[in-house]
Amino acid sequence: MSENAISTKPPVTVRLARWSATHPWRAIALWLAFVVSAIAIGSASGSHTASDTDQLSGQSKQAERWLHASGLQSPDTENVLITAPRGALTLSRAHEVLTDVAHRMAALPQVRSVAGQAVSSDRTAVALEVTLGKDADVKPLLAVTKAAQQRYPDVRVEEVGSQSMDNAVNDQVGKDLSAAATFSLPVTRVILLIAFGAIVAAGVPILLALSAVGTATGLTALSSHLIPTVDTASSMILLMGMAVGVDYSLFYVKRARAERHRGRSQLDAVEIAAETAGHSVLVSGCAVLISMFGLYLATDATFAALATGSIIVVAVAVLGSLTVLPALLVKLGRRIDRPRVPVLWRISAQDREPRFWSALLRPSLNRPARTLALAVLALGVIAAPALTMKLESDSPQSLPSSIAETHTLARLTTAFPDKQTEQKIVVRADANEAADVHTALQGLATSAAHSGGFLGGTPVIHSSADHTVQVLYLDAPYDAESEQARAGVDALRSTLVPHALRGIDSAQFAVGGDTAENLDIDRHMSDRLPWVIGFVVLLTTLVMGFVFRSVVIALSTAAVNLLSAGASFGVLVLTFQTSWAESLLGFHSTGALINWIPLFTFAVLFGLSMDYHVFVISRIREAAQRGLSTREAIREGITTSAGTVTSAALVMVSVFAIFASLHMVEMKELGIGLAVAVLVDALVVRAIVLPSLMMLLGKWNWWPGKMSGARRPVAARPAAQNREPAHLVTAP
Repeated sequence: MSENAISTKPPVTVRLARWSATHPWRAIALWLAFVVSAIAIGSASGSHTASDTDQLSGQSKQAERWLHASGLQSPDTENVLITAPRGALTLSRAHEVLTDVAHRMAALPQVRSVAGQAVSSDRTAVALEVTLGKDADVKPLLAVTKAAQQRYPDVRVEEVGSQSMDNAVNDQVGKDLSAAATFSLPVTRVILLIAFGAIVAAGVPILLALSAVGTATGLTALSSHLIPTVDTASSMILLMGMAVGVDYSLFYVKRARAERHRGRSQLDAVEIAAETAGHSVLVSGCAVLISMFGLYLATDATFAALATGSIIVVAVAVLGSLTVLPALLVKLGRRIDRPRVPVLWRISAQDREPRFWSALLRPSLNRPARTLALAVLALGVIAAPALTMKLESDSPQSLPSSIAETHTLARLTTAFPDKQTEQKIVVRADANEAADVHTALQGLATSAAHSGGFLGGTPVIHSSADHTVQVLYLDAPYDAESEQARAGVDALRSTLVPHALRGIDSAQFAVGGDTAENLDIDRHMSDRLPWVIGFVVLLTTLVMGFVFRSVVIALSTAAVNLLSAGASFGVLVLTFQTSWAESLLGFHSTGALINWIPLFTFAVLFGLSMDYHVFVISRIREAAQRGLSTREAIREGITTSAGTVTSAALVMVSVFAIFASLHMVEMKELGIGLAVAVLVDALVVRAIVLPSLMMLLGKWNWWPGKMSGARRPVAARPAAQNREPAHLVTAP
């Protein structure tokens, strides 16, 4: 094969589109078989969820591993709390109610034991602790508590514990996801109707996005047997699937329809869309995938699960856009513009330069240096609060007030301070030193109480059957996320435990428990964040350099994307680390962000921002390849892509904004962070920063590549060369 033949070989996106367009029914049938098979296999295989231990890190993870291996893991417990809805509590009545509840719960097969009743020091509450069996379902206990409340309406009967709290959170997440799906579809539909002005054209991107979400859900369930999933993975699949699935289809359909309206044949229109928009979809999809792969560097089970779900749904969305979408466009033909919405059709069919974007672009073209400096300064001011970012794990305090168990927990910990925070000191040593370890732990309990950070009382120490592992439980009268509780953990690890175990040669220790677990996760996230950022920035820069054959484009891409990320983080800090937006968004500020949000948000927004960047840069390069000056190429590239970019941005912002309206604060943070990033990216970076920077760079934009001598794209073929196989001709 000659070198010239190699250079004129159509890109893979064109070859895929050509096969799909000439074999439409076969392509559609294969896609449907793929979607149905993925869903069926996922349902049959079920999903494997990461354990609580898998999601830990540091010493707390080691502590849980030792406890699990030695059979000393604490069983789950539930607390039934009796308080007065108003006025003073009658203790005799409270005891009567709890005696009845204890009798009924003891009869349940899920219950291992029922402890005695405890009265608070101020005599305002009485509690009953119930120990569950392994993997027990908490719902029968909740049913007993609910029935007791109905029988005894004169007192407040509540239940709270790790299992009931998880059950309540999962119910809330399920309701939120249902609400997100319910609202996102019609909103997306309206935006697409405005973009296309036709009902069928507006429905195609949604159809592709929903098929990608369904397929990815099934494949993620299958992959969870290799990489365990987490509860929030389904939220990420829905969010990412709707965002990128609609965007990719929108780019493709818009370009194909525009070319057909210019007189191209159906096959030529599809091939041009495949070479231009399809190429952008492929590059953008690869950038998103690289960003998601960066999350694996966090070496965290939650991030691995979120990355896996996101990678699968993005890959499926790209595959659908490049394969089945051309077949759908061919089979629909001109029917894709039916039925038309009268006013919206006239707006979407207009082929004149948009006034708004021309006006927005004018300062960048006329005074690029000044415009760039002002835009970067403004984004820098918005990003500045990110320097004060604080991270902490999600806790009961960060849960929405709509979850009743949060109020129950607050009443329980107020009445019984020893129920607030429990730390575990796990020691592993040779069996012949077990007595020394036991004595050391008793002394540790005394010294910890004297330090003022922990409650005193009789030490609770458990030992494994082989006497090689022992655990001391210490209660702290502080909230698990408080500075006092964290200082107590640091004191245990740095001085108290090493001092207590000195002289026991074989002793190894690990401090776990509520505060220790959150502290370890927070520090782990902070340590891994630079690695993830470095990986994502470096790899996406290399991809852009390879695709556009330009070092300058690659470096400028990294710079403008970091501006978007910085602005997003700044808004997140301003919104969620302060209290001004609490009533507006319906959350309680803890003065910090949920620890996984910045890292995940960065990876997602850095990938998603490539959608617009690749699309706009491709249109600018397309114009430059035709010999236009830098100024005219920028003008044409941005104004001709403005409608598509605006529509795509509105779709993403609407989906993310819906997530910001959900109850869980992590969903709010994720929605606000991504919505702000997309808005900044579409309105400021692509319309102001990017054109200003490209104007200043001029021909250096494409260094070391050259515009001259580039392969003539399909889009440059004269319309007279259009060719249409007979079976692709569609009626008007």
